[in-house]
Amino acid sequence: LPEIVDINLPLEGVFHNLAFISIDKRYPGHARKVMHALWGLGQMMFCKIIFIFDNEVDVQDLSQVLWRLGNNIDPRRDVVFADGPVDALDHAAPLPLYGSKMGIDCTRKWKEEGFTRQWPDVIEMEAEIIKKVDSLWSKLGLKI
Repeated sequence: LPEIVDINLPLEGVFHNLAFISIDKRYPGHARKVMHALWGLGQMMFCKIIFIFDNEVDVQDLSQVLWRLGNNIDPRRDVVFADGPVDALDHAAPLPLYGSKMGIDCTRKWKEEGFTRQWPDVIEMEAEIIKKVDSLWSKLGLKI
């Protein structure tokens, strides 16, 4: 899939239960197209939860992933459920080798996708400010 920028299959998801994917979003519904395409590719058919992010999100950085997940989704609009093959070791599935999957569109929403409100710009801090704030954590006794 040429639109995929990066993939993270985190250890915490046992490599195949969770997938954080960043894409070069080009058209309305692109995130959903990628979810379904991935579920149709070999071993990716076993992936239970796929999260799709915009290309500027570093999917290797859990902090960025969680921030975008919490700020970019509306559960009713952005969560997709599908049924299909699951791993033989998936004890949560109601049937052997068959269960459900979930896809979450964590991308910025476009007017063409029915989003009528203005989407906020991402705030970027200057390196000097980040350095100052980072130097305060140890002074406050916080391990970050």
